Amino acid sequence: MTSWVLLAPSLFGIGVFLILPIVLVGWLSLHSWNLLGPMEFVGLRNWRSVLSDGAFGHSLLVTGALTLLVVPLQTFLGFAVAALLVRRRAGGAFRVLFALPWMCAPVAVGVIWRWLFAPTEGALNALLGRRIEWLADPALALPSVAAVSIWSNVGYVALFFVAGLRAIPPEIHEAGALDGATGWRRIRWLTLPLLRPTLFFVLVTGTITAFQTFDTVYALTKGGPGDSTNVVAMQIFSEAFDAARPGRAAVMAIVVCVIMLSITVLQHRYFRTRTSYEF
Repeated sequence: MTSWVLLAPSLFGIGVFLILPIVLVGWLSLHSWNLLGPMEFVGLRNWRSVLSDGAFGHSLLVTGALTLLVVPLQTFLGFAVAALLVRRRAGGAFRVLFALPWMCAPVAVGVIWRWLFAPTEGALNALLGRRIEWLADPALALPSVAAVSIWSNVGYVALFFVAGLRAIPPEIHEAGALDGATGWRRIRWLTLPLLRPTLFFVLVTGTITAFQTFDTVYALTKGGPGDSTNVVAMQIFSEAFDAARPGRAAVMAIVVCVIMLSITVLQHRYFRTRTSYEF
């Protein structure tokens, strides 16, 4: 009995903030509602409509492209920054400086970068000495959004790699050096295998964050131009509030949740047999 009493606060939080929202979204996906009038039970009509919707499919492709741009680059740059911080024995002030963009509100970051990307008065074009439509060109809009996301998250990723690098006993690297493992060989055969728990966490959280990208896109492009940056979170928002069809938006949210869960399971299966938590 005592154990249940001690678990009650956590169980209440899980039930109210995790299980209940999932049940409500599933229930909402079976209804038609315009946010004002009464709800109407429509069964699987919303599901058939969403799964055959080309706009939703396009938003998934855009989100996938954004994820492929962001996650590998921010992971590589985060590791590079972490290696530099560990080698230089940087203090807490430097770590906070690198993590500061991640701590800022995404909308504020988007507004600042929108000014930097401005075609006429933007700092980036002024530095390059030429006019480039970073956010108005469909070919450049998504890479520009990806660049802002990477800039925002590199410091966050680096902090985990710093912790992982400092957890590796120095004797392992010393033994590797005696065996001739230096430079890239030491990173490839010693450091990266020992960092697999950290790498797994960074890749999983990075993928989930990329799929949930909304604030940055909303502040920079609002999904344009021509739906070139219309990520799935923007599509769900537009469906729920602009089109007043929360039932369809609930279906989209469930589909995205299933996709993210599937990717996470695949990542876990890949790292499960390749990861050791003991040195």
